[in-house]
Amino acid sequence: MAADRGPRTHRYEVEVTWTGNTGSGTSGYRAFERDHEVAGVGVTGKPVIAGSSDPAFRGKEQRWNPEELLVASLSQCHMLWYLALCAQAGIVVTAYRDRPAGTMTESSGGSGAFVDVTLHPEVTLADGSRREDAAALHEKAHEMCFIANSVNFPVRAEPEFIVD
Repeated sequence: MAADRGPRTHRYEVEVTWTGNTGSGTSGYRAFERDHEVAGVGVTGKPVIAGSSDPAFRGKEQRWNPEELLVASLSQCHMLWYLALCAQAGIVVTAYRDRPAGTMTESSGGSGAFVDVTLHPEVTLADGSRREDAAALHEKAHEMCFIANSVNFPVRAEPEFIVD
């Protein structure tokens, strides 16, 4: 294990560009589209993410909305920590798939907040005798996940295991 290097700071930059001006800008609530693009800053070759708002808020179903991306980022962070922890523990994972789900509650004033996200990772293990150890690493992955540590609602993992 590496020696404690003390706190380090990482900075992440993206560019979000609204592309939904239909000709009259935001002259009315229904006068513009919620389309936008998320791109990397100073990065070449990274695909642009086509975004919109949730269809409940006049967005397009075919584009990613911020709520979906938040749920996806929690799942990605958990998975990446989990896989690293399994590798460190000598647990061989041969496949991993998650179907996370989040619940957001909208307030009467129009704002809203997530109240929970549940991850449903399906983990395939090369060795079924390590299932208990593999299950325990989900809690450790949750503790380590930068994104889960940054939100103010519960994030749970309900893993399912398959043995190769």
